[in-house]
Formats: sequence, structure tokens, C-alpha cells
Amino acid sequence: MTPFLKEVAEDLVAKFGDDLQYCAIVFNNNRPATYLRKHLADIIKKPFFSPAIYTIQQFFAGSVKEKTADFYLQFFTLLKVYNQLLAEEGLTPMKSSQFYPLAKIMLSDFAQIDNDLVDADKLYQEMEEVAEINLEFDYLSKEQYQFLAQFWQSYSEGKHKKQQELFIKMWRRMPKLYHRFKEELKAQNYITNGQVYRHLANTDLASLDFIKSFEKGKIIFVGFNALTRAEAKVFTQLQEAGKALFYFDTDVYYVEDELQEAGLFLRKNLRQLGLKNIFEEHNNTFASEPHLVNVYKVQGQSAQAKILNQVVEIDENVDEEIGTTAIILADESLLMPALQTLDEQLDVNVTMGFALASSTVFGLADLWLTTQLELREANSVAYQTLEAFVTHPLTGLSTKLKANIQEALLKDNVVSVDVRRLQKQGGIFEKFYHKVDEPAELVNELLSVMRFLLTRLSSQKSLKKIDADLFVKTIEELTRLNDTLKDFVKDEEFHFVVQLIQKSLQGVSVPLSGDPLKGVQLMGLLESRNLNFDNIVFLGFNEGIIPKTSIGNSFIPDGIRRAYGLPVLENLDAISAYMVYRLLQRAKNISFVYNSLTDESNTGEVSRILKQLEYESNFKFNYKALNLPVSTEPQHVIEIDKKDENIQKALQRYLTGEKVLSPSALTMYISNPIDFFFRYIAEIKEPEEVTAVIEANQIGSILHKVMEYFYQPEIKKMVTPEVIKLKRSSIKTLVAKAFNFVMTNNEESTLEYSGMQKVILAIVEAYVEIILNRDEADAPFTIISLEEKISTSLEFELNGKKEQVKLFGFIDRVDEKNGVTRIVDYKTGGDKLTFSAIEKLFDTDGKSINKALIQTLIYTYAYEKQSGRTGVEPNLFIVKTMADNKVHFNSRKLVLTDAYLEEVKPLFLEELQAKVAELFNLDIPFRASQVPDNYVYSKYKTLFGV
Repeated sequence: MTPFLKEVAEDLVAKFGDDLQYCAIVFNNNRPATYLRKHLADIIKKPFFSPAIYTIQQFFAGSVKEKTADFYLQFFTLLKVYNQLLAEEGLTPMKSSQFYPLAKIMLSDFAQIDNDLVDADKLYQEMEEVAEINLEFDYLSKEQYQFLAQFWQSYSEGKHKKQQELFIKMWRRMPKLYHRFKEELKAQNYITNGQVYRHLANTDLASLDFIKSFEKGKIIFVGFNALTRAEAKVFTQLQEAGKALFYFDTDVYYVEDELQEAGLFLRKNLRQLGLKNIFEEHNNTFASEPHLVNVYKVQGQSAQAKILNQVVEIDENVDEEIGTTAIILADESLLMPALQTLDEQLDVNVTMGFALASSTVFGLADLWLTTQLELREANSVAYQTLEAFVTHPLTGLSTKLKANIQEALLKDNVVSVDVRRLQKQGGIFEKFYHKVDEPAELVNELLSVMRFLLTRLSSQKSLKKIDADLFVKTIEELTRLNDTLKDFVKDEEFHFVVQLIQKSLQGVSVPLSGDPLKGVQLMGLLESRNLNFDNIVFLGFNEGIIPKTSIGNSFIPDGIRRAYGLPVLENLDAISAYMVYRLLQRAKNISFVYNSLTDESNTGEVSRILKQLEYESNFKFNYKALNLPVSTEPQHVIEIDKKDENIQKALQRYLTGEKVLSPSALTMYISNPIDFFFRYIAEIKEPEEVTAVIEANQIGSILHKVMEYFYQPEIKKMVTPEVIKLKRSSIKTLVAKAFNFVMTNNEESTLEYSGMQKVILAIVEAYVEIILNRDEADAPFTIISLEEKISTSLEFELNGKKEQVKLFGFIDRVDEKNGVTRIVDYKTGGDKLTFSAIEKLFDTDGKSINKALIQTLIYTYAYEKQSGRTGVEPNLFIVKTMADNKVHFNSRKLVLTDAYLEEVKPLFLEELQAKVAELFNLDIPFRASQVPDNYVYSKYKTLFGV
């Protein structure tokens, strides 16, 4: 296979010899220049002066004196002119943020109008007034007329809606906008790319100094296909002046066949425009040379990249001067999956570059911008934003400092951090959290932050090369952006300037390391123009991706586009088909990979281009399917053997009194022993996090704290209904105080409550009122203690030997009424007062476990033993069901008080001792309950096979 560019190089050397230095070679993209230079060097085999090599945009821009305006200069100029027009009409000017999406479409339309030399006045006039079609467009075909009439039908008199009327008014001002926009740019000595094209198409090119500089040689256009009208006119004029040569990459297969869309533009260039191809004889390898084609159907987007190591085969014994294998990404989103899949030993060159938007450097810049938005709103930073900064790998903070900051924030549960607290930390915190007040300073300040971070990380010698390159690119882009925006954004909305910076940085990419000539070339389809490879792998070869199904946003409807010869969807089909066909014509081994899964973004169908090849060509096709079977592992019963040395040591600490057992720990073991292992033996805990969201258990904590505050002054006193009524006025204050303490560990915290937090406060207030209603009806009673700490031993028999563990906990409230000591436990959940038999309370594989009863009876046992009191009665205040005034446990219509309570207590103690003995029995492993309801809310379900 002789590559197209090698054929071009051979012909150029034969034609020009040493005079090649006086020529200009023009490509449609940058990539081919490296290959052409290599081929020229291989042919000439001695030092030589290289010809000037340009892309078409560079060549055209070099032909005019004005500077090319970038997007942001164009946008702000267009906005200024548009608002002037609105003012002339007596209308309110548009904000930048409102106009931005419209401007992108307008500028794209203007560029197409200029590229194709369309009369903008006439085009917009026709869009406004269809009645003039017959006068102005008497040459239109019946089909073209129908296109236009069809479009305007929805805008006929009587059907106008407000939005449609606004749309038409916008079209009416378009001609003025178009001309004034060009004039405004020209006054600043700027011009758009489209205007460059239109200017050159209407200029005597021979008189331009830039064109004259190549008088000793020729201007050589290589590998072009679809031409705009401006390009076509320039090319024709240069050819007629004898100044240009053209090398088109063609093949008989699609050029000579009028039905082949791949040759659509080549036929137009050669026949209608009369451009002369230096290679007069069309290539004939497409049909005559053997081509082996493998088609891989895979399931899943990223799965397409996973077969690359099977498809890409490199002979390491062959020393190739130019790589013969390319992976073409029809879907460019597959770049990262492809890079992650390819063998690390494989020599890969990525021509597309690494997107800044996918990097941690962009993440840091974006985080700074997000921080500035937060500071503008409240002079504080959300905890999540601060945590993202602290944990970011490019801040250079030490592990110890990160841990200290996170620990401090968790301790205080600070949802929003005051910026002054951060700035006091100095160093990187002072720099990163410096508040910017003026939008015009945003770019400059971010530039300063990025330079500071680059210097800091470089001095720490902790910066990877790719991150260093991304930092440099980011700084370059911000410097350019600062020069462009500084004169425009002074009075702009702060949020809008942030968005502009974000969008600008998202477009930056950094070339990855690699040899552009050797190894496997990983590139997009557009970058493959003019290049040839023996082995080609197409990834993402799906219908809807190639060819694309949309030409992009435009205010110019399809019918008008067709009438004026502007690009339409069929043009994309022809361009895509040509780029694929010209790659195939010289390739030997071809692989197409496509995603067969159907979802909202994918049809699951292979591209029509491949279907067409299969139907028309004589290629040999092999179809292969990569099926990734999905199967679920059978659930395994996980048991943790207690005979493990480390587990025995952990259990022994309870028996020696080094560790204590709480009632909640015991109920966890009873309901699901394996949960107890993960929580208290393995000590696996959920990571703490700062949150403004109130969990269910926190509502209970707030309620407990309020009741403690309420009755604290009444300890050892008689509480009467009058006392409760008098103190009710303080409920709201106590609830806020308790909320602050639970959420921030600070009773006096000056929190500004969010909407949801206000709801929680109201719920807790309602719960307190329910409890106090009960207490008021039950008064008088005497408060003995609040949140009393209990610590006592529980003896049991283990393998014929007496052992003991220490029980530890806090009792919500102990009071006395009519000589009866009562333990009161507050509950905000769905606990129940009913129970069946006592022994069923301890059945791990049963459905009758009542955690609230077990815990309360444990408190009763422990309190009696600790205080020496007898006849202590358990009471459960379930706020959600207290309306019926029931607070005593009951079984089979027997209420757990008086004689029945005293009958139950020894049975309960016996069962409790047996269960605790089971916990320490090394022959009984930790396992999951057979009743899923017993661990439905377990945090450890994924660990024990559920």
C-alpha cells in the first residue's frame, strides 16, 4: 500500500525539485504536514528547504491584513450591536446570559452565509416574507418552492403566537445586525473567518502580496473534498491564474459511480468547478485490492474499547518508520476507555489530545469558580465545597492537615464555613479563598491562583508531567482570555462571567506524549484526513454517530438552506462516507466495532455506511459478537468463626471489663449477630460526614435533649401540672438550643435554619407537646434523674464457668409516682408496646423481637441492681402513638406492671444471660438472621451477602 501523501511527495519532488521551497502546501487540517515532511525527507535524502505548509484557515488568514476575531470578541461585539438595534426599536436590551445561546447560533449562521457567499439581505428577507418568493426566486424548482412554503405555513396570518412573532421580529433585524456587526469588527481591525473567506472570494488574488510571495512556485492544495462556495471560487481563480495545483485523493469506485455519495463533492470539484487533479487517473484499489473486514458487535458503550487488545496486533519484530495501525474514534467519547484498555507496552500516540475538562486541574479551577459564587452569596463556603478542596490531590495539603481539618469540621458539624475562618489559615487557604468582588477580576485572580498552585506543587516535586502540562495550558488559556475579556466584562453579571470562563477552559486540550509517526495512532475521524494505514479499527461505528443526524443548531430552516445551497444533512452523509471510504481504499485489515445496546442515546444499529459496503462492495466480511454474560452469584451464607485469634481477643475484652456492652449493642446481636461482629468486633463504621440533613436518629437525639433541658431544674422536685403549664412557653427556645447542640456541638450556635430544618424544629416541638400532654395528665410525679448513667455487671454461665460482662448506658428519665419508680424511654420511631412470649424476644430467627422492650428491661435490671430499688417499672413513650395514653408494654392482654412485671423479670434475666452466653460461645459463629426483616435497615447488608 502506497499512502496518498507519499504519492503526493513523490510527484512534488519530481515536478519541483529544489524549487519546492518556493511553494505553499495547503491541507484541510494540521495532521498531514508531519507525514508529508517525513515522505519528502525519505525521497530527497539530503538537507533541503521545506515548503511553507498551512491549513486552509491559516492560508486564508495570511492573505488579509485584519486580525481574526476569536469567539468572545465576536460575541460581545454582536451583543453590543444587537442591543443597539433593540434600543432603536424601543425595546429592552438583552442580558449577556440570555443572548449567549442565541449568539452562538447567529454567529454560526453568519459564518455559513459568508463561507457560501450567500446574500444575507435576501436570505433574511425571504425568511421574513414568503410572498416575495415568486418574484425573487422564479428559478426555484417545484420541490424547493414546496420546502419554503411548507416552512412558512406554520407562520401564516391568524396563527402567529407570541414567540413566533418575536422570532420573525428577530429575523427582520438580522440584515442590519449582520452588516453592523461586520462594520463594528472592522473598526477594531478585526474580521471573522467567514468574512475572510468572502473577502478573498471577491478579491483579485493575484494582487495580494501574500499570494505573490509564492510566484516562484505554486500553491498546492492537497486532499480537499467538500468545498464552500468561497473556497471553490478562490481555488478556481488561482487555477485560472496558473498559481495552484490540486491533489485529490480519489478512487474509481465512488467517483465514477454517480450513486455513490462518497464521491459527491469530488465529482462537483472535478466536473462542475473544473478543478484539475494532478493524479488524472483515479485510484482503483477499492474494488481491485483484497480487504478483510471484521465487524464486532458488543454490548455497551465502554465495552467497545475493551476488545482493542484482541483486535490490535503489532508485530514487534518489524521496525516501521511510519505506523501502519490506526484506531479511529467515530465516537470521540471513547478516548478514555480506549486508553485505559490498550496494553501499557503498546506504543500509542494520541493525536486528539487530553481534554482539560476531564482532568483534576480543571476540577480545581472549576472548584475555585464555584467557591467564588458561594462567597458572593453568603461570604461562606458550603462544607461539601470545602471538603472537595481539602481532599483534592492538587492542593498539596499534607495527610495530617487534611485529617485535622476534616476532624474539626465533623466535630462542629459546620454546614457552612465562614470565609474569614478559612483565610486565617494563611498559605494556600488565604490564596484560594480570597473573595473576588468584580467580575472583571475573575480571570486575573484565577490566573494568579493557578500560578500559585503550579509553583507550590513544583517546589514539592509532587506534580505529574501530564498535570504540569495541563497547568501550563490552563495558564495560557486564562492569559489569552484575560486579554480578550478585560474590556468587556466590567459590567457583566458575575454568574455569566464564571460560565464564560468554565466554557473556555472546557475547550482546552493537551497533546499526550507519543510519536506522531510511529506506533498505534489513536485519532478522531476528522484527524485521519489525507492519512493512510494498513490496519484500521473503527470504534463507535453506530448509526446516528457516523454519519451524524444533525447539522447543528441554526435559525435558517432546512427549506431555506436548500434554496440557497447551504449545507444540509445529506452533505454530512457524503462527507462522512468519503472520509471512511478513502481510509478503506488503501487498508488491508479493517475492523468495525459498534454498540448493539439500545438506549436513549444509541440506536443499537451499525452505521448505514457499513451496511452499504456490505451490500455493494466485494469486501470479505466476518461478523463477530462479544457477549458479556451477566450472571448473579448464588447467595452464600457467611459465617464468622469466633475461634479466630483476633476475634477471641476482642471478645475477651468484654469479659475482662475492658469494654462494656450497651443495651443497643445487645439488641443488635439478638436481631442479627453478624451486624454485631461488623460493628463491635471488626469495628467497621460508616464514615462521618457533615450534613444539613437531619437523620431519623438525630430527631430522637434532639427530642431527648429538649426533655433533659425541660426537666433539669425539676430534679428531686415534685412536678405538678401547673409547673408543666408554666414551663411550656420555653419549648421553642429549648428546641432551638437542643437542635444547635446536636447539629454543631454548640448550644449557642447562630444557625440560619433552612426550610427543611424549620420543618424538623416544628416536628420536635410537636413531639415535646405530646409528651408534656401525657406528663401533665399524669402529674404529680417526682423526677429522680435525667440521662442517668448506669454501669453494672451481668453474670452468666459459659461452659460451666461463671463469667460476667459490664452493662453500660444512659436512662432517659427516672421518676417516681405513688411510690412506684418508673424508667421512661422516649422513642420517635415505629416501636411497639406489644410482645408475645419472653423467650421469643431473643429468637434471632424469629419475628417477635421487640428491641424497645429488651432495652428498657435491661435498663430496669441494671437500675435496680445499681440503685438497690425494687419494683422498678418500664415505661415507653412512643410519641407517634401516645395519643391513646398507653405507655406500658403488654402481652396477651396482660400489662407489664405490678405482679406480671415481677413474674417476667426473672424469665427475662434468664433469657438474657443465655443470649449473652451464646455471644461468647466460641462454637457458635456470627451469622445473619434468617428473617430479613430483622436486618432490613442494616448498614452491613452488602458485607454478608445480601
